[in-house]
Amino acid sequence: MSIGAKLKELRVCKGLTQEELADRAELSKGFISQLERDLTSPSIATLMDILQCLGTSIGEFFNEAPEEQIVFGKQDYFEKNDAEYKNNIKWIIPNAQKNSMEPLLLTLEADGSTYPDNPHEGEEFGYVLSGAVSIHLGNKIYKAKKGESFYYRADKAHYLTSKNGASLIWVSVPPSF
Repeated sequence: MSIGAKLKELRVCKGLTQEELADRAELSKGFISQLERDLTSPSIATLMDILQCLGTSIGEFFNEAPEEQIVFGKQDYFEKNDAEYKNNIKWIIPNAQKNSMEPLLLTLEADGSTYPDNPHEGEEFGYVLSGAVSIHLGNKIYKAKKGESFYYRADKAHYLTSKNGASLIWVSVPPSF
């Protein structure tokens, strides 16, 4: 694991410059730059200060759990042609049959609007009908465009944004609307 790359990813996700992070952590911009390029290593106390400024804990930072797939494209869909019933079924979220969900049609305006949702028990799924959205999930941002879907557990802070507007089917279990 590259501590520097992970620190940079968190900083960029929070929309901070190296100078802004350095000011908040009472460090120099040069030190932050060296950390992000793995040219130096911070003390535990300094790393904890930096992580606090980035809104995370040392436990979350070093969590090595494999990252689960959030956005799914056509290459991930499973399709079944049923000759007996003369229909075509597409599963657009792999293994979705194990989940139970409540549907919602959501339209985001083309003004960079957001649809916020607080952390809660459950799961959320979406399918982008038109436009594109950014899915903000914890400290990460995922992009999904027309024809793509997304799925995540809703136990972290999460919200959707769209710069140019989007329409999507959004499903949440249990419903949080």
